[in-house]
Amino acid sequence: MSDEIDIDERDDQEERKTEVGGIAADRLRSFIERIERLEEEKKAITDDIKDVMSEAKGTGFDIKILRQILRLRKMEAHDREEQEELLDLYKRALDMV
Repeated sequence: MSDEIDIDERDDQEERKTEVGGIAADRLRSFIERIERLEEEKKAITDDIKDVMSEAKGTGFDIKILRQILRLRKMEAHDREEQEELLDLYKRALDMV
Protein backbone atom coordinates (compact mmCIF):
# COMPACT_ATOMS: atom_id res chain seq x y z
CA MET A 1 0.00 0.00 0.00
CA SER A 2 2.84 2.38 0.78
CA ASP A 3 4.22 1.77 -2.76
CA GLU A 4 0.88 2.89 -4.23
CA ILE A 5 0.96 6.09 -2.17
CA ASP A 6 4.54 6.80 -3.26
CA ILE A 7 3.57 6.32 -6.91
CA ASP A 8 0.53 8.56 -6.52
CA GLU A 9 2.64 11.21 -4.77
CA ARG A 10 5.24 11.08 -7.56
CA ASP A 11 2.50 11.44 -10.17
CA ASP A 12 1.11 14.44 -8.30
CA GLN A 13 4.58 15.99 -8.07
CA GLU A 14 5.21 15.42 -11.78
CA GLU A 15 1.84 16.97 -12.62
CA ARG A 16 2.63 20.00 -10.46
CA LYS A 17 5.99 20.40 -12.22
CA THR A 18 4.34 20.58 -15.61
CA GLU A 19 1.48 22.83 -14.50
CA VAL A 20 2.21 26.38 -13.44
CA GLY A 21 -0.73 28.58 -12.64
CA GLY A 22 -3.07 26.14 -14.35
CA ILE A 23 -0.95 26.13 -17.52
CA ALA A 24 0.61 22.94 -18.85
CA ALA A 25 4.20 24.21 -19.10
CA ASP A 26 5.47 21.28 -21.19
CA ARG A 27 2.68 21.70 -23.70
CA LEU A 28 3.22 25.46 -23.86
CA ARG A 29 6.98 24.98 -24.35
CA SER A 30 6.24 22.51 -27.16
CA PHE A 31 4.03 25.03 -28.98
CA ILE A 32 6.59 27.82 -28.55
CA GLU A 33 9.45 25.66 -29.84
CA ARG A 34 7.40 24.53 -32.86
CA ILE A 35 6.53 28.14 -33.70
CA GLU A 36 10.19 29.15 -33.35
CA ARG A 37 11.25 26.40 -35.76
CA LEU A 38 8.60 27.47 -38.25
CA GLU A 39 9.72 31.11 -37.95
CA GLU A 40 13.28 30.01 -38.77
CA GLU A 41 12.03 28.07 -41.80
CA LYS A 42 9.94 31.06 -42.90
CA LYS A 43 12.99 33.34 -42.72
CA ALA A 44 15.01 30.88 -44.79
CA ILE A 45 12.26 30.72 -47.42
CA THR A 46 11.97 34.53 -47.47
CA ASP A 47 15.73 34.77 -48.03
CA ASP A 48 15.47 32.24 -50.87
CA ILE A 49 12.68 34.26 -52.51
CA LYS A 50 14.80 37.42 -52.26
CA ASP A 51 17.67 35.59 -53.94
CA VAL A 52 15.44 34.44 -56.81
CA MET A 53 14.03 37.97 -57.22
CA SER A 54 17.57 39.36 -57.36
CA GLU A 55 18.50 36.79 -59.96
CA ALA A 56 15.43 37.68 -62.04
CA LYS A 57 16.26 41.38 -61.75
CA GLY A 58 19.82 40.65 -62.82
CA THR A 59 18.54 39.06 -66.01
CA GLY A 60 16.40 42.11 -66.80
CA PHE A 61 12.97 41.32 -65.38
CA ASP A 62 10.99 44.06 -63.61
CA ILE A 63 10.48 42.98 -59.99
CA LYS A 64 7.32 45.06 -59.51
CA ILE A 65 5.72 43.31 -62.46
CA LEU A 66 6.86 39.88 -61.23
CA ARG A 67 5.23 40.56 -57.86
CA GLN A 68 2.06 41.71 -59.61
CA ILE A 69 2.00 38.52 -61.71
CA LEU A 70 2.49 36.40 -58.58
CA ARG A 71 -0.40 38.19 -56.87
CA LEU A 72 -2.65 37.67 -59.91
CA ARG A 73 -1.76 33.98 -60.17
CA LYS A 74 -2.89 33.46 -56.56
CA MET A 75 -6.35 34.82 -57.38
CA GLU A 76 -9.28 32.78 -58.61
CA ALA A 77 -9.86 33.22 -62.35
CA HIS A 78 -13.23 34.92 -61.91
CA ASP A 79 -11.83 37.35 -59.31
CA ARG A 80 -8.92 38.18 -61.59
CA GLU A 81 -11.24 38.77 -64.55
CA GLU A 82 -13.50 40.99 -62.46
CA GLN A 83 -10.53 43.05 -61.28
CA GLU A 84 -9.21 43.41 -64.84
CA GLU A 85 -12.64 44.50 -66.11
CA LEU A 86 -12.94 47.12 -63.37
CA LEU A 87 -9.44 48.38 -64.06
CA ASP A 88 -10.24 48.66 -67.75
CA LEU A 89 -13.51 50.47 -66.95
CA TYR A 90 -11.75 52.95 -64.67
CA LYS A 91 -9.01 53.56 -67.25
CA ARG A 92 -11.63 54.25 -69.95
CA ALA A 93 -13.49 56.60 -67.60
CA LEU A 94 -10.26 58.55 -67.12
CA ASP A 95 -9.39 58.50 -70.86
CA MET A 96 -6.32 56.44 -70.18
CA VAL A 97 -7.01 53.92 -72.97
